Amino acid sequence: MAYTINKDECVGCGTCEGTCPVGAIKEDDGKYAITEAECVECGACASVCPVGAIKQP
Repeated sequence: MAYTINKDECVGCGTCEGTCPVGAIKEDDGKYAITEAECVECGACASVCPVGAIKQP
C-alpha cells in the first residue's frame, strides 16, 4: 500500500518532497500529499518526516 501524509499532522516543511525518488509528493495548499499511483512504497519520505505525519496504511 502507498504511503499517505496526514494533513492534520503535516507542518508543510517540504522535506519529504525532496526525498521522494519518483516525485510522487507534491505541495497542496501549504501541506504535502502523496500521489498513490506514483508511490513505489520505498519509505524514504516517512524516514525523514520530522513530525511522523507519513505512514503506510
